[in-house]
Amino acid sequence: MNSLSLSTAESRLRQQARQCIDSQQWEAAQATLESLVLQAPDDAVARLELADVLFQRGRLRESTALMLRVAQRLPRDTAFIIKVAQRLVAVGETLAARSCLDLLAQAPEPPPELLVGQAHLRFVLGEIASARALMERALAAGIDSPGELHLYAMLLQFSGDIDHACTVLESCLRRWPHFGDAAMVLVNLRKQKPEANRLDFVQEQLHRLTRNSKDPDARFVRAEFEYAQFKILDDLKRHEEAWPALVRCNSLMHELNPYDTAGEAAVTDALIRLPVPNEQTDETRSRPAFDGPIPIFIVGMPRSGTTLLDRMLSGHSEVVSAGEIIDFWRQLHWVADVTPARSQGLLKITQHSADIDYAELGARYLKQTQWRAQGRAYYIDKLPANIQMVAFIRRALPHAPILHMVRDPIDTCFSNFKAMFGNVSSYSYDLQALAHYYGEYARLTRHWHDRLPGAMFDVSYTSLVRDPESMLRGVLEYCGLSLEENCLHPELNASPVATPSSAQVRESIHTRGLDQWRHYAKQLEPLRLAIGPPGVDAD
Repeated sequence: MNSLSLSTAESRLRQQARQCIDSQQWEAAQATLESLVLQAPDDAVARLELADVLFQRGRLRESTALMLRVAQRLPRDTAFIIKVAQRLVAVGETLAARSCLDLLAQAPEPPPELLVGQAHLRFVLGEIASARALMERALAAGIDSPGELHLYAMLLQFSGDIDHACTVLESCLRRWPHFGDAAMVLVNLRKQKPEANRLDFVQEQLHRLTRNSKDPDARFVRAEFEYAQFKILDDLKRHEEAWPALVRCNSLMHELNPYDTAGEAAVTDALIRLPVPNEQTDETRSRPAFDGPIPIFIVGMPRSGTTLLDRMLSGHSEVVSAGEIIDFWRQLHWVADVTPARSQGLLKITQHSADIDYAELGARYLKQTQWRAQGRAYYIDKLPANIQMVAFIRRALPHAPILHMVRDPIDTCFSNFKAMFGNVSSYSYDLQALAHYYGEYARLTRHWHDRLPGAMFDVSYTSLVRDPESMLRGVLEYCGLSLEENCLHPELNASPVATPSSAQVRESIHTRGLDQWRHYAKQLEPLRLAIGPPGVDAD
């Protein structure tokens, strides 16, 4: 076949593949792309599209392997390299993704859009300082849109530069007064005071926004401003006015993000049915300790104090925080060859748990995460949702400490209800859903304690804030460390922290987080009855 005929055949295959992909005919798309790759083996775009199709077909390992081959021979196309890096991050190939970003960093005069793309990826990887520097270069080069300024403000916030973050967000709202993302973050950065707050501005925007819109984006923006109104009124102790604003916010968010009651219960049931290894005789107990830095897992309910514990521990000279990373989930999905798909993905993994190579799972996790230790002996993996991973972690990394943060149930649930997580954490926007989710968490936690005694160390939030030295001494001893004075002063910890509570956890240890729910005791009575009496830290 001559070159002209070959080119025509390739064009026909590309067109056919695009039609199959657009119509989600994945099997036909795979066959077409495989034919195209045979004819054009150096076509990186076709290979990446084939990797995407394999991912859609549930063949995670094949998809990942193909992505890695693409990453080894990248064309001189910055936008394409960004796409490759994004996909590598999504499948847990962090090291390869960072290599792509390092290659992009060598571009002599990158356009500002490329800088923003790199900043997003560095942010996703938890490299806050690098992401901030990239955004500052992009802003200097002329980037100027609400979303990009919001990202920059978030990076400033996570870096501890609260004043600068406020200035950027205030500027955003002057130019784009309906920019809900900016309004929501701004009211969270500082406690609103009678002499200085944005209540009039927020209420004016709510008056101007369309009511009862059918557009999901418009409903989300309205929810953001209702949340901002709640936060201001709550700070001003105008609780009777604050509660209805929170309910309006969460009602909108619950409609946009319905909670899957049956799916959540099915996951808990499946995890409880998992064969649990005998801690005394299982082969994992005799496996030698791994080389290099040791991960410390912090698990529990969201808003239970995990960030405070993280900040205290990472004040130690031998410990650094990796933040809320989802690497263990990603490596578990790879080893089980199951594409991530909310509860359905985890259900599939439990069905294949007997076939999982746990030594390989542990090795892959360490390979992709130990760089985060930055030369320290320990690094913290603080992802509350890893409470579902306890049995998997114990078998894959038997020498890694697991710390379970425990906070008063009603305080924990109310803190979730008033958090406004965005279009995630669907359980948090409805009191009935919240009670169910907490019940599933408590049921699973009791199971881990019963079937894997000693697998995780309970850390009482109340004890941590009332008697921090005693509580933390026990935590550090469990991890094999001795107490250092800096651990008791999280306000001195200057490292970045990328959580919604990043502004609050830069304060000294305090007890203000205890019993906050009591301001809304009447409204929370149905929740209290559903989850049990408050007053003590409990599972």
